[in-house]
Amino acid sequence: MAGPGSDLPDHPDWLWRNPEPKRSYDVIVIGAGGHGLATAYYLAKNHGITNVAVLERGWLAGGNMARNTTIIRSNYLWDESAGIYEHALKLWEGLEEDLDYPILFSQRGVVNLAHSLQDVRDSVRRVEANRLNGVDAEWLDPQQVKEVCPIVNVSPDVRYPVLGGTYQPRAGIAKHDYVAWGFARAADALGVDLIQHCEVTGLDIAGGRITGVQTTRGRIAAGKVAMAAAGHSSVVARMAGIDLPVQSHPLQALVSELLEPVHPTVVMSNAVHVYVSQAHKGELVMGAGIDSYNGYGQRGAFHIIERQMSAALELFPAFARAHVLRTWGGIVDVTPDASPIVGLTPVDELYVNCGWGTGGFKATPGVGWCYAHTIAHGEPHPLNAPFSLDRFTTGALVDEHGAAAVAH
Repeated sequence: MAGPGSDLPDHPDWLWRNPEPKRSYDVIVIGAGGHGLATAYYLAKNHGITNVAVLERGWLAGGNMARNTTIIRSNYLWDESAGIYEHALKLWEGLEEDLDYPILFSQRGVVNLAHSLQDVRDSVRRVEANRLNGVDAEWLDPQQVKEVCPIVNVSPDVRYPVLGGTYQPRAGIAKHDYVAWGFARAADALGVDLIQHCEVTGLDIAGGRITGVQTTRGRIAAGKVAMAAAGHSSVVARMAGIDLPVQSHPLQALVSELLEPVHPTVVMSNAVHVYVSQAHKGELVMGAGIDSYNGYGQRGAFHIIERQMSAALELFPAFARAHVLRTWGGIVDVTPDASPIVGLTPVDELYVNCGWGTGGFKATPGVGWCYAHTIAHGEPHPLNAPFSLDRFTTGALVDEHGAAAVAH
């Protein structure tokens, strides 16, 4: 039997309209990445709000949505994080049927390696916390790691020997472009306007309330405005006089040439700063730690790639003769506690969704669902309530530096 969306054309331009912006909308979403598109879709589907525009300064899903390494998991330490990521993972599991579009979601499992006694203690603690939250999690010894991923080097003689790892079998990867196109097609079918090449240059505020946006294609009035601009969130928020506790950094990734299937799962390592999976076509997809400097450039320093390669070759000697095909960078927005900001702002009817760091893609359907609820009702969904902007003044932080899996 043909899979979801098998009758659809491959080229995304056929999947949604390219309308001219109307003079006003009930809701304007700034940013047509995964989060913006998912938010618009769930606003229309769950809440019946269809007079919605998603504004994108470039092309649809051309920012971080096109640049991430597509890893999906929910094995975060704290209850608050596990709640929203597990909600997202459950939505991922039914997303192809929901969108009627293939997203190539492959639940091949994710292994997080431990290389020191402290890594082991922290990892076992996280496994136990995951189990208490109903998240599937296991602790693997080195030989069990080898069984899950035979090409991992578990020799005790390497610089960072593998002492074990956590394993989430339900985790995996998906095709990021297909995810964006599926959400865009579904949102468009429900009446949402997706407006590309329309950069927001200013926010109109009167009496402490948002009234519209200024764009390169003219002013557009709005009852509500929702920011979903990822690495540029601080730039957009500053238009409203809001200083977000967010720093933007380049984050690099690379792919190899096409290879035969050699890597059956996803392997991540905090200590050596590398995470590796094999895409459906056969290329190895690798990510590293963030570049230490702040910036909005979608590129990074070459020494990060060099260190990433040396780390990867220690863990995976079989990759020694593989050729790097291309490298690229995205912009990650990092908060002081490595957890996102999703909710209200000091400006009435202006909403913020940012600070996801390296975890944005895996949260896509979950945060779209919760952010849409927040916008529709004017108050946070229970799953995103802990991630309010005011936690940085109250001190109710959600510190996920350990489980975020990248050096922030």
